[in-house]
Amino acid sequence: MTISLIEITFYIAVLFKDPPMGSIIGLNIIYSVQHLYFIIGAPGLFVPLGMVLSGSNVLPKWMGWIAIFMGILFAILGIVYLFQLILPFWVTAIAGIQAIWWLIASIYSLLK
Repeated sequence: MTISLIEITFYIAVLFKDPPMGSIIGLNIIYSVQHLYFIIGAPGLFVPLGMVLSGSNVLPKWMGWIAIFMGILFAILGIVYLFQLILPFWVTAIAGIQAIWWLIASIYSLLK
């Protein structure tokens, strides 16, 4: 949540034209924060969540294993592209799988 709030803050900061270099600095920080999410935020959420879910009956066990896999995948992608200022489009697009995971988890929770 904190990483997302930081990113949104700098999206808003980019809208202001004063100081002149503020927009460029804001964009560079946004790119850095995106790396932070892939390396720390997503793995820090999905790996522990997956461990808890794989040992409980709240959701199917495979949902826990997928969460662990997603966390590891995000960490690997973040580390592999650490030295590129901007993450490739397909890497940021992969972040959409978490929305699908949350949707499936919500549906299972409602049907249970």
